[in-house]
Amino acid sequence: MSMHSISAGTMCPLGAKYFTGDPGLGRGLVVCHCLVIESSDGLVLVDTGMGTEDMRHPYRRLGAPFKVGFGVKVDPTGTAIERIRGLGLDPADVRHIVPTHLDLDHAGGLPDFPSARVHVTADEHRVAINPSLRDRARYRHFHFDHGPRWRIHQTGAGGDRWFGFQSVRVLPGVDPEVLLIPLPGHSAGHTGVAVRDGDGWLLHCGDAYFNRCELETPPVAPKGIAAFEGIIAADNDARLANQQRLRELAAAHSDEVRLVCAHDHVELEGERTRAD
Repeated sequence: MSMHSISAGTMCPLGAKYFTGDPGLGRGLVVCHCLVIESSDGLVLVDTGMGTEDMRHPYRRLGAPFKVGFGVKVDPTGTAIERIRGLGLDPADVRHIVPTHLDLDHAGGLPDFPSARVHVTADEHRVAINPSLRDRARYRHFHFDHGPRWRIHQTGAGGDRWFGFQSVRVLPGVDPEVLLIPLPGHSAGHTGVAVRDGDGWLLHCGDAYFNRCELETPPVAPKGIAAFEGIIAADNDARLANQQRLRELAAAHSDEVRLVCAHDHVELEGERTRAD
């Protein structure tokens, strides 16, 4: 089994010190950290970043406030489908997509893989397909109009346990193990995605946190990101509670579980270096 960390989208917001923790007030660097997993049932893609059509028509498909406010870099070569080709793999072999949630910068690449089965929680599917007025900026209908092959997973009592978290096995009988770990708060059906990696695990936490400093005790988040997380959260109390649980997991099981989020460029580079 091979697992590859890629970035399928780049954002460069102004005010690096406040939004990414990088020094200065110029433009920071925000990535869309996705995973490409070579499994016994083809390729599994965790998050898709922004897609081909998003790069062709960024203002229409992503919305002008997102494009301008976050400094989205228009780069057709930086999409998941092109990154997969760059790895020497065939995008047609992507059999499964496991988004942490369906925000525009996590699900924008879905139309590039129309034959893949898309695994999401029932709560996330419900709010994304019928978004409220408040949520229409984050869930873009363009990303779902092609009719994704949804595989809806129910969460609740009866799931397996994983380091104290409830889990849902995504692909029974497939190597490596891929689990949905419900982490609601940022969005209604937000999840982490745990992937067995040798003797340990990699937990992709999506947007459960945005910066590695948030896993420190006490957490030290850049002020702009901390404010943004609270404003956009579907349930901020749940988000904070799950972030604390992740902090405790990182402290107690760092020898067994690596944690990464979707947007921290230092974590992405760490995973790439580790794979070299």
